[in-house]
Amino acid sequence: MFSKAKTKKSSDTKAHSGSLNETPAPQASIQSSSKRSESMKPSGVPSIISADVMMSGNIHSSGEIQFDGTLEGDLKAGSLIIGEKASVKGEVICETVTVRGKVDGAIRAKSVSLAKTAHIHGDILHSSLSVETGAHFEGNCRHSDDPLSDASAKDFRRSRPSSAQPAPRPVKASMDDDAEPRSKADAPSFLNQNRSPLR
Repeated sequence: MFSKAKTKKSSDTKAHSGSLNETPAPQASIQSSSKRSESMKPSGVPSIISADVMMSGNIHSSGEIQFDGTLEGDLKAGSLIIGEKASVKGEVICETVTVRGKVDGAIRAKSVSLAKTAHIHGDILHSSLSVETGAHFEGNCRHSDDPLSDASAKDFRRSRPSSAQPAPRPVKASMDDDAEPRSKADAPSFLNQNRSPLR
């Protein structure tokens, strides 16, 4: 019984929906779906990389990243937050970066903020820099109008002082033919064991 009633009603609705489908209603639904796809563009939600993630390689993103893991490689993003427990061994290139964790490498960004928990071992090329009391920074720092350009980076690398000191050159004693070698008695007074340097 119920099946016959259902089939009649379903056939009636099919007939009504068929007449509706012939009208330009599907075009309206296509237009609304295209409007939806335009409104469904990325809303700027940050990518979150949690503390238990260990990565080896480079990361590139045009959006915002909150990085709390461990990375051995370069990180390039539009906006970046490096968390307190995070560790990055490589170059960081961003529009804006906030460092709360550890970075072992160069930072190039328009805006750099170092929190009190930050540990930086590398150079910073920036347009603006803010450092909280307690932040650790070992390296060179320089202002640039365009820190993200490769030309600015090459110029900075060329002009920064070298961290490695040149090896001392061995001193060769030049002896003339007439000169005799120095004896222990001719040594400077502070090297002579018989004479105290305090006299």
